[in-house]
Amino acid sequence: MAANFPHPLPTGWFAVEYSDELAVGEVRPLEFFGRDLVLFRNAGGSAHVLDAHCAHLGAHLGVGGEVAGACIRCPFHAWEYDGNGECTNVPYGHVPPNARVRSWPICERNGLVMVWYHPRHEQPTWEVPSIPEATSPEWSDPQRFEWTVRTQPQEIAENVSDSAHFRFVHGTRNVPSTESTFEGPLRHSHNPVSLDTPRGPVDGAVTSSAFGLGLVTVRYQGICETLQVGSVTPIDEETVLIRKSFTQLRVEGENPSGGVAEAILRNVVGQLEQDIPIWESKAYYEHPMLTSGDGPIMPFRRWARQFYDDHHSHR
Repeated sequence: MAANFPHPLPTGWFAVEYSDELAVGEVRPLEFFGRDLVLFRNAGGSAHVLDAHCAHLGAHLGVGGEVAGACIRCPFHAWEYDGNGECTNVPYGHVPPNARVRSWPICERNGLVMVWYHPRHEQPTWEVPSIPEATSPEWSDPQRFEWTVRTQPQEIAENVSDSAHFRFVHGTRNVPSTESTFEGPLRHSHNPVSLDTPRGPVDGAVTSSAFGLGLVTVRYQGICETLQVGSVTPIDEETVLIRKSFTQLRVEGENPSGGVAEAILRNVVGQLEQDIPIWESKAYYEHPMLTSGDGPIMPFRRWARQFYDDHHSHR
């Protein structure tokens, strides 16, 4: 039997904000993983994510809450919580035993604030690798795009392994051969492609590295060196937030502009927007009917099973 949304929320690291968009002292309400959360950067510059609702009477810490030194202060009765979720101060009384809210494991790297999700709240079992270009001064200022889409992280990640759709959905000049390798939570894929540019067709390559189901880098090589950092974060079991940030190798110290540099971004963003109506309306077949040339879809799915608590790709 087919289903549109068969997967539970996957375990892994997921981006909740760009680092440079969260200033010191800033508080932000979040809705991810089917939960209300609060993100704040304390006075010392450290980012933290907590469950949103104060242990006292349930006020949302991200709606009117303020940073107070290393803590966030509740807007209702000024209870204060540190980055570990411990209540450290009640200004008009004693701090009750066990007064705390859940703190989420966080990793701030590659220009992203990332949170570890596990359905049973177990601690991280792997780290987010560094992406050198993402913060290198030799690469251009980022250009960012985002979409809210009714789908699940596995559907988006599977796209790279679906070789045939590149021709029939995105209009590549051929069906690219996809080479994929899997190493624990990491997946690496390589696609030789021929791209249409203002200068005519150009042979290039697309190399993709996935870090779980929440973070992917895509390097476009052969024309204008481009890095895409893509993140997919579940809002709930049926909706995700997709973010794409592009950076390109600077030319004589300047950001590339116009021409091929702009065409690559326009092409990649256009391809994703072609995928969205398919993702939002397709059914998921646990045992699809595949043919030669489809690409490494089933090896990808076997790899993806590790990110579900029961190691199955369905409930």
